[in-house]
Amino acid sequence: MSVDLSLIERSACEVVDLLREEAVSPHDLLDTLAAQVARVEPQVNALPTLCFERAHAHADALLKKPVAERGVLCGLPVPIKDLTDVAGVRTTRGSLVYRDRVPETSDNGVTLLEARGGVVYAKSNTPEFGSGGHTYNSVFGITRNPWDLSRSAGGSSGGAAAALASRTAWVAQGSDLAGSLRTPSAFCGVVGLRPTPGRVSYGPVANPYDTLGIHGPMARNVTDVALLLDAMCGEIDGAPLSVSEPASSFLTHARRPQRPARVAFSEGLGIATVEPEILSICRRAMDRLAASGVGVDDSDIDLSGAKEAFHTLRGLAYATNYEDVLAQHRDVLNPNVVWNIEFGLQQDNRAMLSAQRTRSQLFYKLNALLQRYDVLICPASIVLPFPVEARDIRDAVGQHFDTYIDWLAITYALTLTGMPVLAIPCGMSANGLPVGIQIVGKPRGEAALLSAARAIEDTIGTWATGTPQAF
Repeated sequence: MSVDLSLIERSACEVVDLLREEAVSPHDLLDTLAAQVARVEPQVNALPTLCFERAHAHADALLKKPVAERGVLCGLPVPIKDLTDVAGVRTTRGSLVYRDRVPETSDNGVTLLEARGGVVYAKSNTPEFGSGGHTYNSVFGITRNPWDLSRSAGGSSGGAAAALASRTAWVAQGSDLAGSLRTPSAFCGVVGLRPTPGRVSYGPVANPYDTLGIHGPMARNVTDVALLLDAMCGEIDGAPLSVSEPASSFLTHARRPQRPARVAFSEGLGIATVEPEILSICRRAMDRLAASGVGVDDSDIDLSGAKEAFHTLRGLAYATNYEDVLAQHRDVLNPNVVWNIEFGLQQDNRAMLSAQRTRSQLFYKLNALLQRYDVLICPASIVLPFPVEARDIRDAVGQHFDTYIDWLAITYALTLTGMPVLAIPCGMSANGLPVGIQIVGKPRGEAALLSAARAIEDTIGTWATGTPQAF
């Protein structure tokens, strides 16, 4: 065993450089992660399923190849969200229905990631079927925020974000529908990218034409997110919406930061009211951008029509995926999951038509704004990380929410538009909790978005400093 805990503070790009130089091996990294997992996992519960034996076997096979043939990640360990199948590894989807399930084959996205040099060593925790902005389930329990163990890590990619913040991962795979990459990134002080639908492919799934639920990369900084995006993107057989890899890598663009000339800032996208402390922190970040020479204008963009449209289309997705599960296992499902599926089954043609028309209008409205600005920026969450005992948010900032996901409107409104969105840290609250912003790019504009976000990150700082409780 070779353990070097100093490696866990290095960036993913630095670690990949060490792998290419053969200064470290994938086995060294796995041993180091195992030591860190043993140290912090009992408190955090980010990676409830470990598969280090499988990972070492994969590393052995990878090391038989010349360095130049070991892929973009060259042996970098990667955890996979527990919604996504990994061959031979328990994959529960956070549900008692699948608590003993061990798939024989991997999701196509995992197969691609491993072919690009990723080494899977763990499954990250998720709420049941990814249904919510707080990571807990009846199989593995609650994932806690490494910055304050009494607080939520967000969701549904909360396990991935908490692993990054507690240094049990350099990068992590996640997924996003209502903000599942972005909310936990904001809560845990890390970076998460919701890419354009089709940019990162996966499957097989019940509806391969779905454009709401996507997979994407998470890491501790923008450049590392670009690295993982390069390993995840590309065409996959059986994924009809998948797009080919770009001519120039996303990492190349992230390493060439281009400061945006004009930025639009919205406090709540016309659909959400945000806690005053979060707004103050975001405003200070905008002041730092303006002081660096970026033109920052307040925007009155209004995406308030998103609520009904999103509920209808999200409900349809849950009904498509889980109607049979509801019929057979209603008694063991989380009540929120039951509501999701039943809501989708109750939708009629008129609601579907209205939702599609509204979605189109929102896209054109946001696209028109992005013709005048390089990016749109807004808060990534309306609240700070909340106590883990609260299963969801029903009241906040003087608002009452009819459903358990409506506090996520500031993220799910952007989901409907299909624009790429990156969440990055922008500050810390008075009680030491991370705050994040969303940066919205132009359609299919991940390359320019990553370049602009890297410049913004350099200007406003990464901010998640200090020592998390989990350490």
